[in-house]
Amino acid sequence: MDYLLQHIEALIFTAEQPIPLKEIRSCLQETFQTKFKEEELKNTLQNLMQKYEDDNFSFEIIEIAEGYQFLTKGAYHNTVGTMLKQRTKKRLSRAALETLSIIAYKQPVVKSEMEKIRGVSCDYSIQKLLEKELIAIVGRSDAPGRPLLYGTSEKFMDYFGIKSIKDLPKIKDFKTADSEIGEPGSADEVVAQAVADGVPLTPNVPAPEGEAQADLPKEETRGEEE
Repeated sequence: MDYLLQHIEALIFTAEQPIPLKEIRSCLQETFQTKFKEEELKNTLQNLMQKYEDDNFSFEIIEIAEGYQFLTKGAYHNTVGTMLKQRTKKRLSRAALETLSIIAYKQPVVKSEMEKIRGVSCDYSIQKLLEKELIAIVGRSDAPGRPLLYGTSEKFMDYFGIKSIKDLPKIKDFKTADSEIGEPGSADEVVAQAVADGVPLTPNVPAPEGEAQADLPKEETRGEEE
């Protein structure tokens, strides 16, 4: 068929993981309602791989993990590594840290509950945390309108150097005034008060190298994230 090479190229480019020949064949056959011989696809793949061997390309197609994937050529690893290192060192704003703390302790939690605790909109912080893959959408609430539920991701635990959510400090571990009178408040009240006081809700959890909590105002603005 015409442009078979380009269709296979598009599949490999789009796939987040190495895409096996079997999956390439299945996608093509379902799309074009045509049977493709395995040998024909293998030959096309070899031609495609040879195309990217040219020095004009900074990336190539590699057969890896029983599939095919675009990877940067070795000569450019240092440059890409520098970019990735710089990105990981970007600080989380205070608003993002507050929102992340609430999600960590209240998950699964809807946006309206985060905003009730913080007292300001959490839209931008949620967006940035999703982009950094520190949180994830974990379902929908049974409440009217079925709002999205948010929880921490596996990357969150790696980011803060903990094995599981159970390793986070308990609410009772947060420092309270020695002269405090009355019964301890509910978890909601403790979290809300900590946020209001600017107390980080993840004590004893070391931030990654280069990370620091920014001294920023409570209002949620797009300019607060570096």
